[in-house]
Amino acid sequence: MVTTRKSSLAGIKAAVKEQQAVTEETKAPAPKETTETARVYERKLDPQGRAQATGKRKNAVARVWIKPGNGKIIVNSKDVAVYFARPVLQMVVNQPFMVTAREGQFDVVCLVTGGGLSGQAGAVKHGISKALVNFEPDLRAVLKTAKFLTRDSRVVERKKYGRVKARRRFQFSKR
Repeated sequence: MVTTRKSSLAGIKAAVKEQQAVTEETKAPAPKETTETARVYERKLDPQGRAQATGKRKNAVARVWIKPGNGKIIVNSKDVAVYFARPVLQMVVNQPFMVTAREGQFDVVCLVTGGGLSGQAGAVKHGISKALVNFEPDLRAVLKTAKFLTRDSRVVERKKYGRVKARRRFQFSKR
């Protein structure tokens, strides 16, 4: 097939115009219409006026209820000072109130199962943080920056066969 010079130039001109149209589109993109809005969190209370949440840490699970009060914390029908005797664990439980400047404003009732005392204290802290957000959604930003709303996913590594523990090997015997 023989092409004339005129037809080949027309094809080139069309390609150049197409290229210019593509570069104009990439230089000045059309403004996007954003239909997304910031998520609005609303207050979630039960009929008794309490906010409920579940906190988890290691193998411990804590069901937490908070309501306005004078700062009394009950864990498994015991006072927090009796159940978590170590001051460090009491500090962990009270951290969400300290960060949000709400010490002594809420009564807390917790039911905790599983794990040890450290994991249970972490679960109660996680539950209190989530319950505070359910009670006062404005506190979400403060608690999120303090990383109290994310569940700490670290758990004990499982034991493997041929090993004493997860990674510890049996003692080597040369003879």
